[in-house]
Amino acid sequence: MVLTLSDSAAEKLREMLADAEEGVSALRIYTKPGGCSGFSYGMALDAVQPGDDVFAIKGIQVAVEKASERLIDGAQLDFVDDLTGQGVKVNNPNATTTCGCGASFRTATDAGQPGSCD
Repeated sequence: MVLTLSDSAAEKLREMLADAEEGVSALRIYTKPGGCSGFSYGMALDAVQPGDDVFAIKGIQVAVEKASERLIDGAQLDFVDDLTGQGVKVNNPNATTTCGCGASFRTATDAGQPGSCD
């Protein structure tokens, strides 16, 4: 599993983790069925859970649920701050289709379960 963080994402995540409540030590990234393209990304600051695969990337612990690994392998997380807002953006080389808002995707081998982007 290869996941990378841009320098701006690592810097922002360090700040956020420093301000997080006690016990929160990692960025959790996962995927779930849904969104208009089939899968949606999810991210949260969280404690590492049993069964997580944990990667140390630029000094940040990144916890990935095993079921999501194949869908985000090779992705880069970037922090963006532009007219549409600010947040962590996923640049996923596995995504063959994405929705207009960039929050959902599908891969060449898995269409997920397309639905509402709500």
